[in-house]
Amino acid sequence: MSIVESLSPRAIAAPESGIVEVVNYARGREGLLPLWVGEGDLPTPDFISRAAMDALASGETFYTWQRGIPELRRALSDYYVRHFSVCLPAEHFYVTGSGMQAIQICVQALTSPGDEFVYLTPAWPNIAAALEIAGARSVGVTLQFEGGRWTVDLERVEAGITSRTRGIFINTPSNPTGWTATKKDLGDILALARKHDLWIMADEIYARYYFAGGRAASFLDVMKPDDKIIFVNSFSKNWSMTGWRVGWIVAPPEMGQVLENLIQYSTSGVAQFMQKGAVAALDQGDDFVAANIAKATRSRDILCDALIATNRVETLKPDGAIYAFLKIDGVVDSRSAAIDIVDKTGVGLAPGAAFGAGGELFLRACFLRDPAQVAIAAERLCDYILKC
Repeated sequence: MSIVESLSPRAIAAPESGIVEVVNYARGREGLLPLWVGEGDLPTPDFISRAAMDALASGETFYTWQRGIPELRRALSDYYVRHFSVCLPAEHFYVTGSGMQAIQICVQALTSPGDEFVYLTPAWPNIAAALEIAGARSVGVTLQFEGGRWTVDLERVEAGITSRTRGIFINTPSNPTGWTATKKDLGDILALARKHDLWIMADEIYARYYFAGGRAASFLDVMKPDDKIIFVNSFSKNWSMTGWRVGWIVAPPEMGQVLENLIQYSTSGVAQFMQKGAVAALDQGDDFVAANIAKATRSRDILCDALIATNRVETLKPDGAIYAFLKIDGVVDSRSAAIDIVDKTGVGLAPGAAFGAGGELFLRACFLRDPAQVAIAAERLCDYILKC
C-alpha cells in the first residue's frame, strides 16, 4: 500500500480546485490580466493595515477570545444596524479564520456523516467539498439558465430533499452566476425550509455588490427569530482583505458554546492584531466599499457590453456579485478553453466546469478591477471569440 493509499478516503477524495489548476498553469506570466479568482486588484487600504500594525507593535500577540474580541463583535453588530437594518446583539457574531472556515464550522455544527445538504449549482466548489470532506453528501440542484439569466425552480429544490436532508445552502448574490434572489425567492425558500424542518446556511458575502443600488435582499429581511438560519460571511471582498483570512458567522446565541468549541479545536481563534484591522474595516470602511462597488459596476458594464456585442456570448449583466459567467459559442470544454484563452490572450478565466453541474460550458471572469484593465481584457477576449 502506498503512502497516499493509507490516508483517509475522504481526504484522498478531496478534489483539486479547477480554478487553482488554471491559475497554477499560468501564474506569473508577463502581461497577464488575471480575472480568474474572486478578488479585486487593490491591496488592503492603509487605514486597515495601520490598525493591525499598531496592534502588533503594541504587543497584541497573545491568545485571545475564541468567539472574537468584544470590540470586533460590537463593530459587527453596528455594521448590521447600518446596512441590514437589524439590531443583533454582539452575542450573535463569531469571528473565524476566513469565510471558508465559517462554512467548515457551520458544516461541522449542522451535519453528521451520511447527512445531506442541498445547494444551488453552478456554485463555488468549496461548499460541496466542505460537506463531502465532513462525511456529508452535497446535493446540487441546478439553477435554470435561459436567455442569459439564471433563476431558481423551487420544485427542483424540493425534489432534492430527502429524509436525510439537514439543510439548504444559499449563496446570493451568487458566485459564479450572479443570480440574486428576490425577497420573494428568499421567502419561498424559507417556507420550504420550515415545511421540512431544515436549516438554511446563508452565504451573503456579496450582499453589498448589488447593482440596482443599496444591497441585495437578505434572509434577515424575511426571517423570524426562531427560524433555523445561520449566516457566513467574510472581510475578503468588501475591504480588499482576501489574504487576511478573516470571516464571521451570524448565529443564534444558543449555539455560542458549540461554535466556540469548534473554533477552539480548529484554529483556537483569529490573531488579535488581525481582528483590530477588521474593526477598522467595519468602522471606517464604508467609503472604501462604496468605491469598490462603483468600480465593479463600471467594469461589469465594460466587460459585458463588449462580449454581448460579439453576438457569440450568451450572458446578461449580472444583478449582483463580482463575476460575469460567460457561455461562448463553440466552447464545449471550459477547462481546455480556459487554458487556450490564457495562452493566446493573456487573460486568465476560471473554467465553468469547476463550479459543478450546469457550469460546464461557461467561463467565469471577475471584474472587480481597474476599468481600464478590464477594457483591455475585454478587447483581447472579443478578438479571440470572433476568431475561434
